[in-house]
This record gives sequence, C-alpha cells and structure tokens, in this order.
Amino acid sequence: MTTDIPAGWGEAVGGEAAQPYYAKLQAFVAAERAAHTVYPPEDEVFTALRLTPFEKVRVVILGQDPYHGEGQAHGLAFSVRVGVKPPPSLVNMYKEMETDLGVARPQTGDLTSWARQGVLLLNAVLTVRAGAANSHKNKGWETFTDAALRALNARPEPVVFVLWGNYARKKRALIEAGRHTVIESAHPSPLSARNGFFGSKPFSKINAALRKNGREAIDWQLPEV
Repeated sequence: MTTDIPAGWGEAVGGEAAQPYYAKLQAFVAAERAAHTVYPPEDEVFTALRLTPFEKVRVVILGQDPYHGEGQAHGLAFSVRVGVKPPPSLVNMYKEMETDLGVARPQTGDLTSWARQGVLLLNAVLTVRAGAANSHKNKGWETFTDAALRALNARPEPVVFVLWGNYARKKRALIEAGRHTVIESAHPSPLSARNGFFGSKPFSKINAALRKNGREAIDWQLPEV
C-alpha cells in the first residue's frame, strides 16, 4: 500500500496516515491495483512530495488527477516521463512560457527540474485507473492533499499558489491570500486555454512574486534531453 509519506512532509501531513479515511483510501487503491492498471506506479505516487520537501516549497501548481495514458504519469502534476510526448495541456503551458519569458519550448515533458527548485507540482488526486480520468476522485485523496495545502498556508513564509481552471480555483478557500500570492486563470487544456490562459503570463508573475518576497526566481528553462 502507498502509506509511506515522504520524510520531508511527515510533520506537516504525517498525521493523516492515522486517520480512518486514509486506511480506506489505501485499501481502495490496493484493490484497484489488484484488478486494474493504476497510474502512477506505487513507488511514484508521492514523487511531488519527495522532490519538493515541505520546507523547500516556494510555489504550488495544482493539478486535478494524474494522466491516465500508458507511461505518462510519474507523480508530478502536468509532467510526463522523459521520452513521452508532452500532452496538450503541457504543450500549451510551454507556448505561454515562450511568449511570457521568451523561453524556447522544451522537447521534454519531464518537469523534475521545476520540482527540485521548490515548485510543488501537486495533483488533488494522486492515483487514477488506466484510461479512466477522475476514476479515483472522492475516495480520500482530496482530504489528504487539502491537508497539505492547509499546512503550506499555515507556514510563516509566503508561498505562490497557482490555480488553473475552475477545479483548482475552488481551493482558494484554503489559502490566506493576504499573506500568500494567488495566481489564477483558465486551465491550459485545449478546451479552455484560449479563454484566459494564453496571455495570463503566470511564469513571470510567479517570479515577480518570489522576488518581491526576497526569494530566488525559478529557472523555467528545462534541461535538454
């Protein structure tokens, strides 16, 4: 079962593992893995938390649930493994990054370098059945990831929260916007990118907020593969 919360998050959300909902959630995911293919693999469910420890988080980019295609999801919202074609939402993120910052569109879809710089790429739901989007919603993951957002909100250091699309924007209620920066827009998916994502300049806004708080900007340029 996926019960081992990364050490860098133990103090913030470790108590969730003792809650009744968490045991039910893990039993559900285990049963799903026994009967179906589930993404990401069990050892990658907490990749976002492992690569971006609680104290290192400077930016949160919130997704909904993992990609459900073969070989795509590896535990980081919007990211895919090296060698996997970037999905449409990520392509649109790259297009906006190019117009916003002048950064050349990356060839890789692996966003690990962002995560290592303190960008928490967190999906609200951390697992999904193959080929079935949102198949693991309302099973308990949202309670767990909301607890992570609340813990970040309670930190004295300001965080930049990026909420793309209506689903993510509902999480604004968990964030004290007076202390933290909240950047909102339409989702980068092809269905909505032209209705408010393109032209929203999120990447430069994130870096401006970080600099205002005396913190180092994110280098959005991804390494060549």
